[in-house]
Amino acid sequence: MLLDGDEWRRTFDAYERDAWRFEAQPVYSMPREAENVARFLRGDSKPADHNSRWHERVREYVATGRTIGRVRVVRQPLTDYQRYQFAWGIPGNIAAGEDIRVLDVSEDDYGLPLSGTDWWMFDESRIVHLNFRVDGAQINRELFAGDASPYLEWKRIALAHSVPFAEYVKNLSDV
Repeated sequence: MLLDGDEWRRTFDAYERDAWRFEAQPVYSMPREAENVARFLRGDSKPADHNSRWHERVREYVATGRTIGRVRVVRQPLTDYQRYQFAWGIPGNIAAGEDIRVLDVSEDDYGLPLSGTDWWMFDESRIVHLNFRVDGAQINRELFAGDASPYLEWKRIALAHSVPFAEYVKNLSDV
């Protein structure tokens, strides 16, 4: 089942305890972000309201006792998009209450599925695939109807081998 627009928002907002994302694409080509990525690459200042709608949602989730987090998968060297995320996106998401960890797969992929699909896991039972083209453009969001067990294992592996964002970036010179 494909989830677009309001249906996607309702599905996301309906989680009761835990929302968690496996985020593995090296680049995301999202039209609403294009100008901010260009501004970052030009060396402009980050807008004061950068990603504020997402931050409001995260604060609402946390205020109701729910958790939200992700593991951001990277390979060295970071892509321009990842440098943008690390400098402009992730710190604000963390300040809003999101738990973000980084998994560097430059030397080992840990047996994780790393190509073409990211996913959200809600309450450790519902999975939504985020399908992407090679250029990072999202194709669709698809509710997965199969067994969640492999996803639970991939989440366990990703969490076991990742580090908190602040720990990962303290030794980076290019962010």
